[in-house]
Amino acid sequence: MKSEELLKRITLNPKVCFGKPTIRNLRYSVEWMLDLLASGMTNEEILADYEDLEREDILACLTFASVLTRVKSIHKIAA
Repeated sequence: MKSEELLKRITLNPKVCFGKPTIRNLRYSVEWMLDLLASGMTNEEILADYEDLEREDILACLTFASVLTRVKSIHKIAA
């Protein structure tokens, strides 16, 4: 599945999760999904625990995070 198609799974709705990016307008935020993955949960464990999620939802969250981290440059701010 192409990145553009995956990103369509990420929704922004001010009435869901305080407007945070979520998966298919469900109450699963991208932030929460990334936290699960960072804690060491595998895709299979997540899908087993949350039956309404699909493999493409996890890929969509990773794609969304990847897009957000693309910056042209980083500047150090003096402390």
